[in-house]
Amino acid sequence: MARITIIETGQVPQKYREQHGSFPDMFERMVHAEDPTATVDVVSIPNGDALPDPGKLEAVLITGAAAGVYDGLDWIAPLEDFVRTAYANKTPMVGICFGHQLIAQALGGTVRKSEKGWGIGRHVYRVLPENGVVEGEAVAIAASHQDQVIEPPNDALTILSSEFTPHAGLLYANGATLTVQPHPEFDVEFAQVCCELRYGKAPDEVVATARASLTEPMDSAKLGGAITRFLAKRTAPRSRTSGRLRLDRE
Repeated sequence: MARITIIETGQVPQKYREQHGSFPDMFERMVHAEDPTATVDVVSIPNGDALPDPGKLEAVLITGAAAGVYDGLDWIAPLEDFVRTAYANKTPMVGICFGHQLIAQALGGTVRKSEKGWGIGRHVYRVLPENGVVEGEAVAIAASHQDQVIEPPNDALTILSSEFTPHAGLLYANGATLTVQPHPEFDVEFAQVCCELRYGKAPDEVVATARASLTEPMDSAKLGGAITRFLAKRTAPRSRTSGRLRLDRE
């Protein structure tokens, strides 16, 4: 039975929280869809919770947030230290959106606001063959971001990519860290909310196209299941994945 500690870094606006829940609520639904026996604990940075010792945790999931990882907020540097310790300990760790970017920055990558603008609605990502975590040739997942990982850390292999987001999914060489830019925890209704929140920030035609895209099928359950299984395992990925990581960095 997996025990996953969710680090909440941002909050759903109060207006939508009663209907859709918090980000940890969404992740708990995602996890339990794959593994009903999993236990979920929540550490909420916005609510003032202290970061735990990553060496005492079985698995970690870092959520999305409205903040940028480069904003210099007083909780970001301690969270980066937490990530580096968890990485050194090989604690199973996943980051989503902000969490994807924060882990990349903490481990030596570059994150910034993309000149491509807002990535919202349904995005389709190519899947690196035989990566050992996500199966198939492509996955379609809801996105909501403007920042991107521009340069991954040296220890990271890109396993999900698109023209809009070249480094949308990263698998790290320690065998225990996986991060993705899109949101497998979002249902269609909340993905629509995220589009609506971009009116006045993104061009109207971008928002309209994004909202229309959400009528197409998505692979949220597929990616969410892969993430849950990744967090639940206690051993490194198959040797061919580790070998590919080494070869791609030579």
